[in-house]
Amino acid sequence: MKRLVVCCIMTLAVLAVVAHEPQQKFSPEKFQAELEQFITTEAGLSQEEAARFFPVYREMQQKQRAVYDQMKDMGKVKPQQESACKKAVEKRDELELQLKKIQQTYHTKFFSILSASKVYDVIKAEDRFHRRAFKNWGKGHQHNKGQH
Repeated sequence: MKRLVVCCIMTLAVLAVVAHEPQQKFSPEKFQAELEQFITTEAGLSQEEAARFFPVYREMQQKQRAVYDQMKDMGKVKPQQESACKKAVEKRDELELQLKKIQQTYHTKFFSILSASKVYDVIKAEDRFHRRAFKNWGKGHQHNKGQH
């Protein structure tokens, strides 16, 4: 009986330590690899298609990231004057249009690599992946907030 109690206490202690360990930090490389694997599977890309497609896709992401960084920098501090607020909104609109132009340009490039139906499937798979990742992040974020 004593052994059972000691075993239960040890199990609970291990579980408590595991539950309080910080979650792994976000890894951009892991995220990218999971995204590419998801897109490959969901869009039914062959190895050859994936090998030709993803370098161009990563190029698009890099250009988009540069625009997102500009948007992020803009949003850090609200301008004090109305005229500055108006300019900030107009600049944000320009950046959002720039993002759409990048997408449009690269979607056209994708058509030279993949069939239109696979490009469509890639776009839908990317959307699904990001929705799931955001949903899972939200669950983990809420869980971690409750522990502190």
